Amino acid sequence: MTVTRVYIASPEGANGRNVVAYGVLNALTSKYKTMVFRPAVSNHDHFTPVLLAASNAGLGVALSTGLDIHKVRADKETARGDIVGAFNDALAVSRADAALIVGTDKSHVNDPTTYEFNANVAADLQAGVFLSICTIDRWPDELDETVKLSIEGMEAAGNKVLGIFVTGCEPRHAFSVKQILAKYGLPVWTIPQVPFTDESNKTLALETFRANAPTEEVLAALDVDVDFPITPYAFQYGLIGKAKTNKKTIVLPEGEEDRIIKAADFLLEREAVNLIIVGEKDAILARGKELGLKYLDRARFQSMDDEEILKPMVEKLCELRAKKGMTEEQARKQLKDASYFGTMLVVLGYADGLVSGSVNSTANTVRPALQVIKTKPGQKLVSGAFLMCFKDHVAVFADCAINLNPTAEQLAEIAIQSAATAKAFGIDPKVGMLSYSTLGSGKGPDVDVVEEATKLVKEKAPDLPVVGSIQFDAAWSPTVAATKAKGDDVAGHVNVFVFPDLCAGNIGYKAVQRSSGALAIGPVLQGLNKPVNDLSRGALVQDIINTVALTAVTAQ
Repeated sequence: MTVTRVYIASPEGANGRNVVAYGVLNALTSKYKTMVFRPAVSNHDHFTPVLLAASNAGLGVALSTGLDIHKVRADKETARGDIVGAFNDALAVSRADAALIVGTDKSHVNDPTTYEFNANVAADLQAGVFLSICTIDRWPDELDETVKLSIEGMEAAGNKVLGIFVTGCEPRHAFSVKQILAKYGLPVWTIPQVPFTDESNKTLALETFRANAPTEEVLAALDVDVDFPITPYAFQYGLIGKAKTNKKTIVLPEGEEDRIIKAADFLLEREAVNLIIVGEKDAILARGKELGLKYLDRARFQSMDDEEILKPMVEKLCELRAKKGMTEEQARKQLKDASYFGTMLVVLGYADGLVSGSVNSTANTVRPALQVIKTKPGQKLVSGAFLMCFKDHVAVFADCAINLNPTAEQLAEIAIQSAATAKAFGIDPKVGMLSYSTLGSGKGPDVDVVEEATKLVKEKAPDLPVVGSIQFDAAWSPTVAATKAKGDDVAGHVNVFVFPDLCAGNIGYKAVQRSSGALAIGPVLQGLNKPVNDLSRGALVQDIINTVALTAVTAQ
């Protein structure tokens, strides 16, 4: 089901914005089951109940509002994640097929970043935007410049403006206003001034709106194809949504770690995955109670001393490691390591994947997987990719975690693995084989390896768009590509970046992450028979949530 999402944004947050919101809601409810959502409101908000009374989705104020505006001002970045979560919860409960999202209200607090915040939230919620711009006390050129800057602000966040409502416009000026704004190529509706802050004037407000913005015109403005941005917040909650569609079981070997059980509680509350938590049930539940966690009892708990599980584990581990001379005594000793124990739960089919590393090193997480899960048929190596969530899109960086100095054949395999990872998360892969040379501009043995790898990718995956060797700027920027890689369709549009070695890859993803503010999710370990993913020992609870969700999606 496609959800029609419309964000009403205004630089003023008043002066006719309410009339626009009420009128657009009426248009939407004439065709769709429509929920109302307010990302940020004050505790003096009286307008949301008016909107809810006109909605047909059956939600109350609690589900229809995100955060108190004071909390938003204190930390807008954290607030964006919470707002996306609240919106998705409301959407799930209402089962609406349209959503009217109304931005922040006028305030006595002059926060110069408020409009930018609304633009970012519109992008997070993947909503088309209707602008509401007041013309009262503005000369025509001032209105024009206000509209121009408002559109630019929305587009800078990756949004698509679908129409412009000019409020406070006297009927005698309507024609000239539409002429002035015609150059933007958008529908323009003029709405006369109507005071509207509570229920008392709702009938006049709706009549005025309908007379100047016919329902069929408003709905027609929504009937356009839009490539919505994928912001970090949209991507994170998209992961949880995908995980829910085909629930998998993920084992968490580090059940004694607070961050792990907090993440588990979050995922269990949303029924995104099934979880096996390694450790003693009573102790973990007691710690969860101390932390105020309410949903841990939905998990399955697995003691490492359970002989019913240990006996088949020992037998299987001895079988898998027979060539290394593994004895029963050695196997039991090995299985005292929670990472090995958890990995064997995957091998025996109790779980579909594993996430570890909040306490253990990458080596401790990866080694058991390499030894007993092994690589997929036809694949010779395991590589590590990061999902890099930029302001308005997601890219894949690889290999940033495993292979030191890959050969041309290994680089080609990493490229094909990384393209498959991209596809698994809804990204149409365009691969760039990175080097200090763009299509022959530089020479040297390192360039030769990359060019040979590119040739192998084209042979092994002829339908996969790939360019190489290519410098990062020419891979990333259409402008640079037009000069450095003229005529190449992939250059400038790369979203799967394959680094020539581990040194470059690890430095590259961390440099981009720290300097650009991109969210790095991973590493996703590619090439294994079953998904096993590593956490940073400094991982935040949200990082763990993301990694468990992406592991579940990969297991699908």
